Amino acid sequence: MAEPVLSLRDIRKSFGALRATDGVTLDLRPGEIHALIGPNGAGKTTLIHQIAGTLRPDSGTISFLGRDIGALGVANRARLGLARSFQISSLALEFSALRNVMLAVQSRQGSSFRFFRPVKRDRSLTEPAMAMLERVGLAERARIPAAELSHGEKRQLEIAVALALGPKAFLLDEPMAGMGPEGSKRLTGFLDQLRREAPILLVEHDMDAVFALADRISVLVYGRVIASGTVEEIRRDAEVRRAYLGEEA
Repeated sequence: MAEPVLSLRDIRKSFGALRATDGVTLDLRPGEIHALIGPNGAGKTTLIHQIAGTLRPDSGTISFLGRDIGALGVANRARLGLARSFQISSLALEFSALRNVMLAVQSRQGSSFRFFRPVKRDRSLTEPAMAMLERVGLAERARIPAAELSHGEKRQLEIAVALALGPKAFLLDEPMAGMGPEGSKRLTGFLDQLRREAPILLVEHDMDAVFALADRISVLVYGRVIASGTVEEIRRDAEVRRAYLGEEA
C-alpha cells in the first residue's frame, strides 16, 4: 500500500471544556477521495483549520508528504502543496476571476506582487491562470469580478485558485454548499477527475455526492471519529446510522 500523502495521528484541540477534536487519526492516500462527514458542530471545519495551519492542535502530529508540518504556518503548508478551498469564500471579490487565479500563480512562482508593472499582460501569469479557469469551466467568465459570480461559480473559482498552487493534496470544505442539483452534479463529475491530479480530503453534507465520490469515509461526532471505512461499510455501521444518518439500528 502506498504511503499516505497526509497523515493525522491523535489530533486533539479543546476550547475550554469543549473538545472540538478528540484524538482524530486518519490518512489521505494517493489518488483517493476521503470524505469527512458528521452532523453540524461535529468539529469537521475545526479539523480542516488544524490541517491547513490556521489553528494549532493542542497535541498530536500532522504529516504531509512524510514531513511533520506542525510547526509550519498556512503559507508554508500551501507552498508544500496543501491546497484548501473554504466553506466561506476567501476570494478577493473586487478582482476579476482571472486576477484571483493570477495571484495564486504568482504565489506559486515565488515572485513578489508586481502591482507596479502591467500584470494583465504578463503571459507567465495569464496563460496558466486561463488554463485553470478552462479546467473548471470559467474561461468565459474570466474578466468578471468575483463579486458578480454566482455562488456555484465562486466555488469553481476557489478550486481554480487551489489548482494554480500546484497542489499535492486538496482540502475541500463543503464545495457543494449552496449549489442546486445541476451544479452539484457538475462539480461531482469534476472532483471525480480531480482525484487523478491529487487526493482530496472532502468535507461535505451532500450525501449523494459523498457516496458517489468517496473511496473512504470517516464519520466525526463530537470531535471523535466513530467509524472509518468504505461507503458500504459506513452505510452498514449501526452507530453511524444512529448518530448521523438518523436511522434506528
